[in-house]
Amino acid sequence: MIANPETVPTVRTMLDKYAEALEPWARATVTRMLAEVNQRDARQWAEQAQAMGLALRKELHQAPTGLAMRRLMEEQVTLITSLPREAGERVHDLVIKGLEDSVRADEIAREIKRSGQVTESRANLIARTEVARSASTLTQARAEHIGSEGYIWRTSGDSDVRHSHKQMEGKFVRWDSPPTLSDGTTTHAGQIYNCRCYPEPVIPDL
Repeated sequence: MIANPETVPTVRTMLDKYAEALEPWARATVTRMLAEVNQRDARQWAEQAQAMGLALRKELHQAPTGLAMRRLMEEQVTLITSLPREAGERVHDLVIKGLEDSVRADEIAREIKRSGQVTESRANLIARTEVARSASTLTQARAEHIGSEGYIWRTSGDSDVRHSHKQMEGKFVRWDSPPTLSDGTTTHAGQIYNCRCYPEPVIPDL
């Protein structure tokens, strides 16, 4: 028996409503994650503060991280709530394709079930990427506030580092000019999917 296309809008509507219902949870979850990343970044700066002048340490406490936090919040909530909507679009496409190709309903059902695995995989990708991106973005906000013009690109130093990122190890990068890597991507360290690199700020002498 072929799936009834009239059921597809219902599935998509339900998933759209689920995405809307997810927003408060997504916002609370992202808030906690950003707070943890912000505290970790602040601690790392504090550990280096002993080597800094008193004026510079005071400036670090006044860094305008709030704007960066709010921007990250909205971007990450949008990413999380997009997952069920994307699943709904995939279900719709699978059913329509099944009708066009006369695919049996049980085969369509198997593909739909596999959609959950695709969504889970993307959810994990978002989580890994956004934690690293948040850390890099907050480091940039604090560094620029105290006059840093750029950073040294650092990788995690293991065999999983992408070739294009390995080529960036030890290079100076300006905050206002993210580099275009050899694979064609333009990004700062730690600010692209699955990137475990990080920026080592170059602090001006005061």
